[in-house]
Amino acid sequence: MNNETTAGVMFAELPVVSAAMERKMYDPESLIMEEEPDISDWSKRGYQLLRENRVDEAQGYFIKILQVDGYNNYALVGLGDASRKRGACRDAVNYYCRCLEHHPGNNYALFGLADCYKSLSQFHKAIEIWEQYLLHDDRNITVLTRVADAYRKVRDYKHSREVYLRVLDMEDSNPYAIIGLGHLHYDFKEYEEALAYWQRMLELSRENVDIRVLTSIGNCYRKLKTFENGVEFFEQALRRDSNNFYALFGLADCYRGMNQQHRSLEYWNRILDQDPRNKVILTRAGDAYRSIKDYQNAMEYYRRALNVEFDTYAVLGLAMVAKAQTKYGEAIESLKRLVQQDPRNYRLYVELSDCWYRKGERKEALETLGEFQKQGLRNAKISELLDRYRN
Repeated sequence: MNNETTAGVMFAELPVVSAAMERKMYDPESLIMEEEPDISDWSKRGYQLLRENRVDEAQGYFIKILQVDGYNNYALVGLGDASRKRGACRDAVNYYCRCLEHHPGNNYALFGLADCYKSLSQFHKAIEIWEQYLLHDDRNITVLTRVADAYRKVRDYKHSREVYLRVLDMEDSNPYAIIGLGHLHYDFKEYEEALAYWQRMLELSRENVDIRVLTSIGNCYRKLKTFENGVEFFEQALRRDSNNFYALFGLADCYRGMNQQHRSLEYWNRILDQDPRNKVILTRAGDAYRSIKDYQNAMEYYRRALNVEFDTYAVLGLAMVAKAQTKYGEAIESLKRLVQQDPRNYRLYVELSDCWYRKGERKEALETLGEFQKQGLRNAKISELLDRYRN
């Protein structure tokens, strides 16, 4: 091909420039190029705003990114994090899932998604997602403790304990694993083992111990029925916070266990000063008044509990007051209604049969105990009373 032909082809391939375009090309203002969208800068700014809890502003930046790049992983995770900060976990789940659909294995999306499922109490789903995360980072202590916590929530003792101990192998003083093991053993009624972990936590943080460690130790002693030891720790907790519910409840229950009902009343009533409609505490206080034979106050507290909501133990308490006052007929009527509502509760049959027996109706007392056994149920106390009444 000669030079003339080559030149002709070259010029033929150039675009045709209109007069308007030509003017624009030589207009000095048009030489300023349009700004390219700076996705990286928007992303950094969005995450900085999230750290400052300026959630709505952060969300604006992430939405701008998606308008340019519809599947941008930083923007989708950012919107998930923003929704999670607002407590909108279901919205957050959608953003994290969109991210994972286009960016499988994204650690930030996996972490956020698992945390959302945990917040929604969907612990099995949370475990599944965290296990996926651990495929990429199996030594992440934060994730491991979350996995162990989730297993504990679904009462999978074996796996929960294994993962907590795995964390302690990596970091022998990790507070989350120690506290988690304390809760785990307590939940499964292994109070001595739970106590060992809570005491270990106490040793690690003696200078600035969390009040929850003190009340947890107190609760272990309470469950082990070494009430005097429990009192010491609940009192320490109350010195930190004079209105702490768990410390007040623990002290009241310890004094109840030590049969010092007059002392338990101080703490039941302190709880009621803060929460006057707590029917459980009203019933406990009623029981305490009944045990010291202050029947007037006992009835008042039981009735206050019933004014909040029907409560079996409040009705039982009123029946016990009637029985103590030898009003056996009144007690029997209340107990018969309770038996109809809760036919497998052996204590109701014990009290009802005792009322019949004290009234001189031995046949009725025996029939009451027999009704319990006709259900195929067995109870040592019921058997003992049957033998006594027959003989």
